[in-house]
Amino acid sequence: MARTNHKVSCRSQRACEAGGRIVAPGVSPGIEPILIFEPSKRAAEILYYAPTSGINNNHATVCHPFGARHDFYAWYPGLTPGATFCRPLRGLFVAVILSLFFAMSVKVPAQINASSAPTPNAPPAPSRNTTQNPTLSRYLDQANGLTASDAAAYALAHNGELEAARKELDAARAMVKQARLRANPKLDVDGTRQINGKDNSVMANAMLPLELGGRRSSRVAVAEREVEVREREVANRERTLAAEVRVKFGEGMAQAVKLSFTDELVEANQQSFNLVAVRVMEGAAPPLEQNMALVELNRLRSIRESAEGKLEVLMLELRNLIGLKPEEPLRLRGNFTNLIDQLPPLADATERALHERPDLQAFHAAENLAAARIEQAQAEGRLDASISAGYERMNSSFPVFGINDKGQLQPVQDVFHFFKFGVSLDLPVRNKNQGAIEAAVAESEAVKQRREFAELTVRREVAAAYAQYDRAVRAMEIFRLGVRDPAKANLDVVRQTYELGSKTLIDYIGEQRRFIELENDFIDAELAVYNARVEILRATASAELIK
Repeated sequence: MARTNHKVSCRSQRACEAGGRIVAPGVSPGIEPILIFEPSKRAAEILYYAPTSGINNNHATVCHPFGARHDFYAWYPGLTPGATFCRPLRGLFVAVILSLFFAMSVKVPAQINASSAPTPNAPPAPSRNTTQNPTLSRYLDQANGLTASDAAAYALAHNGELEAARKELDAARAMVKQARLRANPKLDVDGTRQINGKDNSVMANAMLPLELGGRRSSRVAVAEREVEVREREVANRERTLAAEVRVKFGEGMAQAVKLSFTDELVEANQQSFNLVAVRVMEGAAPPLEQNMALVELNRLRSIRESAEGKLEVLMLELRNLIGLKPEEPLRLRGNFTNLIDQLPPLADATERALHERPDLQAFHAAENLAAARIEQAQAEGRLDASISAGYERMNSSFPVFGINDKGQLQPVQDVFHFFKFGVSLDLPVRNKNQGAIEAAVAESEAVKQRREFAELTVRREVAAAYAQYDRAVRAMEIFRLGVRDPAKANLDVVRQTYELGSKTLIDYIGEQRRFIELENDFIDAELAVYNARVEILRATASAELIK
């Protein structure tokens, strides 16, 4: 686009004022405009607008309004001497509006102090209309959508990692069955035959380990303790998974609210742009205002695309958590109302967490497992025995002849039968399994230290969750009463004063950008309260988390 320098001659300023008429290019007859703007035919329908201009080298004499001392006043046509008289009235009207606004804002600090503490009677967050937005229908369904509790329950039933952990638990239970089985007996069968003779023998030996010294019972105890550890680990995985699903659900809801808010802004700015475009076409506004409105509209459209992209990613992550394929439909149901709740005392919540947290129970089960392994190592260092029994049939002969009962000569040969039995002892003389015992004891001490540290961590997590929730609620209420509502009132005042002509479009756009930033910050504050509440449920192992 070619850049054009606007030049206005002021040589006849005094004469025009004396004549009682306001003369401007293109308005008064006989004066030709220096720069004629012609908007594109579809300026209100496309994303980019470029005014076309024609330049006349014959500079016209332009007159300013009464009392005007700047050249740019000449570019606003339609002014009459009555405009000078209306300025005091317009200023008085703006002053009245501002006075009413500041009078209403005086009540805000008292409201903040009265509602800063989290109470169950605190007012709910402002409701937002997300049911009539066609774009959000892909992500939200307030009638048949999935709530946070539904999503958590579905995840507990279909999450692949949780299913794998449950299979590992089944494997540990099968090992208990294996540990209860007694040792199998051994059977040895041997046969011998003389190479250059007729001698041969057949032997069969059986041996049965006795597993003395508590070997079998200690083995069963270790397997049972391992099952307890696996069960507590699966329960802890369910707790953390439900919390992750609820947090991801809240992030998706917050992003959906931001997308809805951005859609409303895009729609409002589109309407504003259309009106400005009509005013420019009628010559009631300069083309610069249309360009500024178009830039702001395109900026909001860009923000909207980024917001929907973030929402799509969050929905894909939520699908992955609960066990859905990326192409399967998923719509959420819920809002950020009733975020403030009455909590039990911190001491009661801490005691409940110390007794019911599955990760702490897993550490206690690990301590029992370590004790069982110590007993198993000691049992393997004790005396053990095995009993054996056997049968042998031996056919033996000698290369001589003897006389039988009938007085006849015959080879010396006979079949012999033997029965054997015995006891095999494993004497712990030099190897008493000392190293394994010491290792098991050290492992037990390590598990004890981990359990004690985990208890401190649980106390810290519960206290931190309560502190985070308390501060998040206070921040949200201060934001709602002391920031968001006054900011919205500020935007309304700036809009009205812009419509009256006291503010420029730049002032209104700047105030709108501040309001957009504050509204997104308020949604983040609501999400912080929601996440803090979920963190309390997770830290205290509340049944509400996975119900």
